[in-house]
Amino acid sequence: MQYAIVEGQRREAFSGGKGVCPTCAANTIAKCGPRVLHHWAHSRIRNCDPWWENETPWHRQWKNLFPEDSREINHVASDGEVHRADVKTPTGIVLEIQHSSMTDEERISREQFYGNLIWVIDGSRFRDRFDIFHPLPDPSSELAKDLVWYKATRQMQGAANGLFWRRSENPESARELVQIHSIHEIKNDVQLAYRGHHQYDWIRPHRTWLDAKCPVYIDFGSDKLVRMEIYDESNLPCIRLVSRKQFAHDVMTETLASAVGTNFYPIHTHG
Repeated sequence: MQYAIVEGQRREAFSGGKGVCPTCAANTIAKCGPRVLHHWAHSRIRNCDPWWENETPWHRQWKNLFPEDSREINHVASDGEVHRADVKTPTGIVLEIQHSSMTDEERISREQFYGNLIWVIDGSRFRDRFDIFHPLPDPSSELAKDLVWYKATRQMQGAANGLFWRRSENPESARELVQIHSIHEIKNDVQLAYRGHHQYDWIRPHRTWLDAKCPVYIDFGSDKLVRMEIYDESNLPCIRLVSRKQFAHDVMTETLASAVGTNFYPIHTHG
């Protein structure tokens, strides 16, 4: 834990410190060795919250993006169940910052418990299995409504570079044979309608995140987060690039998790 209660105040761990847990009121001791992330630990029990995982520097960096009074906040359900959210903003959005793997059962439990939840996932362990391909036009644009994209994969370089057919050229009664186009034919139009969407391929994905009901953002360590989305009625998987700065701003100002990252600010892309 980053915080414990010491003499009635929330305090970060300090050498020789003793306090009480803000969630269960059990005694805690400060862990401040030269090779460990300074934190509080329960004196006798392992942890009072079964959803809590050991904190890494990556966790701490994420939590420190937000004000102290939004970090490690108890969330109490109507039946009295209590869990400690990594971040809970004044507008009611909860962030769960997840480094380790997770079962479907636990993900579903957390989503049902918090409701207005965003997942932030550490992508460092699978970055080499996650390919981001060509840009896509805003799915609400008139351009996008006419295009049907072929699913991009690492093995299919043509689709990875951007292949599509047009609904306007192929009536529903004659779609067995369609004329295939390359994104290079409409490159300028795509850029004008671009709002951060791309095709992607995740080799051996962590499937629980593909099934999540709450927004999932993957942190690969750059200044852009990767939000998992479904592009259109064809159920084409896509991602949307959202700047870290915009994400941190929106989480503190929006009231719904689904609204975070929906206002577009231009992001430079290649290809």
